Amino acid sequence: MTQKGNIGVTTENIFPVIKKFLYSDHEIFLREIVSNAVDASQKLKTLASKGELQGEAGDLTVHVSVDKEAGTLTVSDRGIGMTEEEIDKYINQIAFSGANDFLDKYKEDANAIIGHFGLGFYSSFMVSKKVEIITKSWKEGSKAVKWSCDGSPEFSIDEADKTDRGTDIVMYIDDDCKDFLEEGKISDLLNKYCKFLAVPVAFGKKKEWKDGKQVETDEDNVINDTKPLWTRKPADLKDEDYKEFYRKLYPMSDEPLFWIHLNVDYPFNLTGVLYFPKVKNNFDLQKNKIQLYCNQVFVTDSVEGIVPEFLTLLHGVIDSPDIPLNVSRSYLQSDQNVKKISTYISKKVSDRLKSIFTNDRKEFEDKWDDIKIFINYGMLSDESFYDKAKSFALLKDTEGKHYTFEEYQTLIKDQQTDKDGNLIYLYAQNKEEQYVYIEAAQNKGYNVLLMDGQLDTPMLGLFEQKFEKSRFTRVDSDVVDKLIVKDDVKKEDLSERDKTILTKAFQGSLPKLNKVEFMIDSQSLGESSAPVVITQSEYMRRMKDMSKLQPGMAFYGEMPDMMNLVLNSDHPLIKKVLSDAQAVAQDIEIPAPEPKEGEKKEEPKKDIKVELKDTKVVSQLIDLALLQNGMLKGEALNNFVKRSVELI
Repeated sequence: MTQKGNIGVTTENIFPVIKKFLYSDHEIFLREIVSNAVDASQKLKTLASKGELQGEAGDLTVHVSVDKEAGTLTVSDRGIGMTEEEIDKYINQIAFSGANDFLDKYKEDANAIIGHFGLGFYSSFMVSKKVEIITKSWKEGSKAVKWSCDGSPEFSIDEADKTDRGTDIVMYIDDDCKDFLEEGKISDLLNKYCKFLAVPVAFGKKKEWKDGKQVETDEDNVINDTKPLWTRKPADLKDEDYKEFYRKLYPMSDEPLFWIHLNVDYPFNLTGVLYFPKVKNNFDLQKNKIQLYCNQVFVTDSVEGIVPEFLTLLHGVIDSPDIPLNVSRSYLQSDQNVKKISTYISKKVSDRLKSIFTNDRKEFEDKWDDIKIFINYGMLSDESFYDKAKSFALLKDTEGKHYTFEEYQTLIKDQQTDKDGNLIYLYAQNKEEQYVYIEAAQNKGYNVLLMDGQLDTPMLGLFEQKFEKSRFTRVDSDVVDKLIVKDDVKKEDLSERDKTILTKAFQGSLPKLNKVEFMIDSQSLGESSAPVVITQSEYMRRMKDMSKLQPGMAFYGEMPDMMNLVLNSDHPLIKKVLSDAQAVAQDIEIPAPEPKEGEKKEEPKKDIKVELKDTKVVSQLIDLALLQNGMLKGEALNNFVKRSVELI
């Protein structure tokens, strides 16, 4: 006999709410329905293990099937099933109150509505115009029943013709959701949400090639791995098992550097495997690679808030029943369990890195170039991680040798302490381009670090904050004698007049480069040093580097490069240019502008005019310095080559 009734809700608007507000996330209905089927199967396993089930549990595979002609998508299980009374209790009474409040609070968050109000089954109405439940309980003597609802608060329950226990959820797909009747679409969703469920889930039959076409076999096409690697004991796993699982998660990726197996049951439950991938150029593109599961059910791959920000660059899987399926993004970040999990993961990662460093330093050094972006990102964004990492983070010099912070400080403190007691860390960002400057520093007995990583520029500022009385200076930011000032600078030999004459001699031959300005200076650098050296202020260059990483500093990026053209007054070639310039130097007066009414007339300004008859040597010296810095290109480079041939 048919039983009819109304679903027990505190508002008649429940179905329009499900349709309208859950629509943006409507694909999760399949996760909910299949997860319910798996839960029912798991419960039957538990009953069987306790000896409460009469007979055998048998095959518990959950089956998903599409019938395009009937317009139905069906999920079938052989789990515990339901009696008519249980349908009334669990399906007909939607246990929530304050419906109007919940509309306002959760209307933008499908996950929150479904989980918070026990609406997992009702998510099927997001895509269905009618849903049927055909079910038979595992209990002895139970009758099969069929529940039917067309998306209004009215339902009907009839007796059904079903001999086996379990439940079939038959969804009559809405006209505007017909894509959920496409095999490819359902296959993709099952692979996304159900790939690691604990009970086999089959979608159709396996196919094979026969006579030039694909034909179905009799074997179920099981889409999931019921015992994924993170659910197994680390002691039972080999390196190849971890690598194979990584290939399954990320088929097109390079082999991971190493991994961390998470396994904790107090004060919260958490399992998983995190991999350190080989990072390409743009680390930001590598985010959203960690998959979050709840009891092997996929939840999200946006794990910010669960995993510390710097570890979102890792790949892998985290599974925790303590992160409920219904969490919303805002709820996630304030939940105490989530904060504890985040702290635990950070500690586990730092412990693993420390362990590799301690037990196999050579392996750690070999992988340093690949893993330093994770460690640097962590030290920049997480104070507590910096405190842990400072004992195993490394500095690498231009010779390829690695040092801990403490080791490097000991190495350079005798040679690289300036007259004020500051420890000067010299560094290069490009070993080839800055080779001449590196060699000059090494000839002085200095060591030069190689800071060529993506995050090395902000790391300089962090180190200067953390290292006591220390400063980082790029090796080409000044002439070598002034990189580390050990005593008062000696007085220059040139008079101010000669300095001006020399400046004027070079000024007319300076190139016009886009967004580059030159300042000319004369210094006594010794006869063996280069005649002309180009340097750039550490502060301005660092600001320009930072502007590429921080949008708020973009104005520094628009400023011209301020370069210093340092003339070595001790070099014979510079002395020759000075001598030639002195011979033609003329003192001139520059008339003052006519004063405005009431203003006093200014005195004319004195200046020196220098017009060299032959500027080839001056141009050649400037171009050699530009060439050394990779700044001589195009027509200027061609002119330099021609001039070189003439001079030879």
